[in-house]
Amino acid sequence: MSAASADHGAAQAWIASAGMPLRGSLRVPGDKSVSHRAVMLGALAQGVTRVTGFLEGEDTRATARVFERLGVRIETPSASERIVHGVGLHGLRGIDAPLDCGNAGTGMRLLAGALAGQAFDSVLIGDASLSKRPMRRVTEPLAAMGARIDTDEGGLPPLRIHGGRALTGIEYTLPVASAQVKSALLLAGLYARGETVVHEPHPTRDYTERMLAAFGWPIDFSPGYARLSGGHTLRATDVAVPADFSSAAFFLVAASVVPGSELLLEAVGMNPRRTGLLAALRLMGANIVEENPRAEGGEPVADLRVRHAPLHGIEVPEALVPDMIDEFPALFVAASLAQGRSVIRGAAELRVKESDRIATMATGLRALGARIEETPDGAIIDGGALHGGEVDSHGDHRIAMSFSIAAQRASGEVRIGDVANVATSFPGFEALAAQAGMRVRAAE
Repeated sequence: MSAASADHGAAQAWIASAGMPLRGSLRVPGDKSVSHRAVMLGALAQGVTRVTGFLEGEDTRATARVFERLGVRIETPSASERIVHGVGLHGLRGIDAPLDCGNAGTGMRLLAGALAGQAFDSVLIGDASLSKRPMRRVTEPLAAMGARIDTDEGGLPPLRIHGGRALTGIEYTLPVASAQVKSALLLAGLYARGETVVHEPHPTRDYTERMLAAFGWPIDFSPGYARLSGGHTLRATDVAVPADFSSAAFFLVAASVVPGSELLLEAVGMNPRRTGLLAALRLMGANIVEENPRAEGGEPVADLRVRHAPLHGIEVPEALVPDMIDEFPALFVAASLAQGRSVIRGAAELRVKESDRIATMATGLRALGARIEETPDGAIIDGGALHGGEVDSHGDHRIAMSFSIAAQRASGEVRIGDVANVATSFPGFEALAAQAGMRVRAAE
């Protein structure tokens, strides 16, 4: 494991406690999903791509480093900006050393698709957390296209990708909706003979489809469906990355549950396949208004004004689940502070994220006094008061930040263990949280 990967395991902790009402305006970091894809497609394009609003997180930097090691020149003229000198679809140069994806599941799965059609062999590795995440659901359909990817027992990383394989497009229906798997197949489809068609049981985020179109690749897509053929060229373009909805989600929940709050979140990405939490919070009674809707870099964007409102429990519509899969830890907190019962179903994928998010959130919230019952694909949560205590995020960045939100309504201090991985998606979270009025600090 590289030094970079070893750093992810550093034992760090936060102390969080009730702060002030959340006030003012914030711009959260750039969208992680768009940042990953902008670097990838920029690297595989002809010409120079300028990316603004790039997320300066460890996950996205890991993806950029992988492409630099494969021979792509990437400049950083200023923070949150990248200039990617594309080498074209067949211009990458293989290396003998493993390529370290750090904690980035998106990076590893998308790279598997992009590298499956190269002439050279590749090995993708990750940190301890990523090394426990299942990859078979991406390697199996890639194998059906002609790729050869070896894994460790159980379909776990490292991924050993054999080069020089002739890929053929397939028509594939995902057994479980996943934007990462869909994207990997579409990226492999760039190198495949014939058409690659992907059907989904539920629509997922269409960042890859939108960005392929922006880079000039002919693609047909609609909710739950995407189709492209190989043999075309990606052409460089400028990409403006919107603020990450998943990062904004923590502040949407915090301002909703802390009395006296009114917070403006600027230029938040509003891709309809990403904003399920917004719909769920509104069903719970949240007061969130979209202002100044516009488009940036092909993605819908708006400023979100959120004011405190009393929340009530709901049965979360299963149709919303694919559009909020990364925001469930924050929703668990909202439900634990709402009046009445909330029921979450259809979210079994949470058990194979950076941690088992159902079990980790249930255990932590119970330690703070919440009444929560796990189910195989969700939870039943009865809202009420929270007290202080000690919780473990198990190295999961979204869970660490969600517990810090819960602490804003707890009657005592909350110690949150294993928070080093927050930097993978939200560098500077503590400073921005403090700016808004929250109390989150590093433990002594």
